[in-house]
Amino acid sequence: MILVQDKLMEQKELHIGMEDRGYQFGDGIYEVIRIYNGCFFGMDEHLTRLERSARELQMSLPYAKDLLKKRLEDLAAVNNVKDGQVYLQVTRGVAERTHHFPDHADGVLIAYTKEAPRPYQKMADGIGVITTEDIRWLRCDIKSLNLLGNVLSKQKAKDAGCDEAILIRDGIVTEGSSSNVFIVKEGELVTHPADNLILNGITRNVLFKIAEESQLNVVEKKFGMDDLLNADEVMITSTTMEITPVVTIDGKPVQDGKPGPITKRLQEKFNLRIHEVQSVEN
Repeated sequence: MILVQDKLMEQKELHIGMEDRGYQFGDGIYEVIRIYNGCFFGMDEHLTRLERSARELQMSLPYAKDLLKKRLEDLAAVNNVKDGQVYLQVTRGVAERTHHFPDHADGVLIAYTKEAPRPYQKMADGIGVITTEDIRWLRCDIKSLNLLGNVLSKQKAKDAGCDEAILIRDGIVTEGSSSNVFIVKEGELVTHPADNLILNGITRNVLFKIAEESQLNVVEKKFGMDDLLNADEVMITSTTMEITPVVTIDGKPVQDGKPGPITKRLQEKFNLRIHEVQSVEN
């Protein structure tokens, strides 16, 4: 079953107009929300960010957040999702093709679920990444459907046998193609400020909270390639990759090429946070 507007239906019943602005312009927004043992993780934060993205693009969501939350819960329940995710997308809708906003168009909301096991092996062993130029537009803070820059970077990483591409803009590390990037130096975590050049990740903000609980200092400031390559530890965060250590960059090891102690501590705290959410929901 999928969710279309506020109704659950079979996927084969879905019909999207050929002039939907999501297809023709990427004129839309999206979120991916994690489900652990049947419980949503960070639902409110994801939907608040969805509302912000809509405002930034001068879009209106089809209905209120509280109802949307209920419909997504219904969708996950009817599909009996245990460990997986919900993909949610809203476009500006169907209208005659013009670059400016149409005078009249009703937004189209679609959501679907899928099972998605946690990336245990990668979280344990760490991943390899490449660095590449950040070729994306200047409003990366909006979670829009315009992802070609991200797609090209991710493909470049895949072609190199790596899991992620860390993006560099004017010598500054911004984020990954689908993740936020943190470095550890002398016990301090450093990450790019949440401005227009990165997406303010939900897992990124969870890491802030668990770092504070662990008495670790997190600094939002710009840092460059030398800082990245000489870091004590490097990690990425995202809804799908959680907190994953980076052990090689452009084929060279980060320190001894193994996940570091601070990354492991944060992973343990993150697991506790998941269990806390499940306990509350159950």
